[in-house]
Amino acid sequence: MNNPKDWPEPIVRVQSLSDSGISKIPDRYVKPPTERPISLGRSSLQTDVNIPIIDLQELFNDIESRRFSGLTSSVVEQISEACRNWGFFQVVNHGVPPELIDQATEVWREFFHQPMEVKQSCANSPKTYEGYGSRLGVKKGAILDWSDYYFLHYLPCSLKDQKKWPALPVYLREVIEEYSKQVVNFGGRLMKVLSANLGLREDYLQDAFGGEDIGACLRVNFYPKCPQPDLTLGLSPHSDPGGLTILLPDQHVAGLQVRRNGDWITVKPASHAFIVNIGDQIQVLSNAIYKSVEHRVIVNSAEERVSLAFFYNPRGDLMIEPAKELVTKHNPPLYPPMTFNEYRLYMRTKGPQGKSQLGESQKSSR
Repeated sequence: MNNPKDWPEPIVRVQSLSDSGISKIPDRYVKPPTERPISLGRSSLQTDVNIPIIDLQELFNDIESRRFSGLTSSVVEQISEACRNWGFFQVVNHGVPPELIDQATEVWREFFHQPMEVKQSCANSPKTYEGYGSRLGVKKGAILDWSDYYFLHYLPCSLKDQKKWPALPVYLREVIEEYSKQVVNFGGRLMKVLSANLGLREDYLQDAFGGEDIGACLRVNFYPKCPQPDLTLGLSPHSDPGGLTILLPDQHVAGLQVRRNGDWITVKPASHAFIVNIGDQIQVLSNAIYKSVEHRVIVNSAEERVSLAFFYNPRGDLMIEPAKELVTKHNPPLYPPMTFNEYRLYMRTKGPQGKSQLGESQKSSR
């Protein structure tokens, strides 16, 4: 069990609430009326729009041969436009084998259906969040999200401790090791494109993240069935505090929503695609040319969902600030230098809070 000093209140597993057959969710999960999936506020839902879907096959063939030209020029432009105007896009033919994607999803689904005593042995604390969890933030009396999760470190190697990875199912560690390796490789190739599209040398963003010594971690989200999905959220609105998020969504059940022009767009997952989104650190490095965008997760009463969010981040102790090549007298730096460790402490303390952490960072530069 958790040390009561770790969390402000006893931890309740959302999956246990769902499995108990309740018909009404506890008050601590009921969002205020304006924050519900169909709210009384100005935001509305759009179901006939989707984020851009980009085929990377030709692009990555050209990256391997050290050229950005010809067949891939349109692909590079699509990525540039998505980063500048959406902050989100889906990618297909990204190089990670479909069978590995299926294995990664299935092994985590199996984990969340292990007996509770197995999962409890991996329970986390707010000191690192590593392990099996059910809340973000340590504010007492906070309205919670309808989800459980598992968080683990992959890079740097000094933080990676496979003893904190689940021992069951028995093949989980092997699958996630290979999956993480392949996603890191994909993220590195994508970073070259993002740098080039900013007019920077292709290794600029990678070097700003620490070169080969980056941060990388995985958060596996489990969203149980919910008897009152209109009253709660699986994950509250937020932008990701890190660098780049590579999300493997549930292949069969939509749930991610992206905010665009005041509307919430439900993302329709493509088969074996990754959903890529810009995090706050790349917004800072690009001096807001690339935008991190608010997103949230809805739940439903009929089906559970599993998604794997892989965070490709700067090393925690490196100072992150706008690239000097992108700063001019007429386009001054919008953000002060700050380490990623300092920055993400905001979310670890307060939980998802829209894009307020970037706003606070911006205020401190004035």
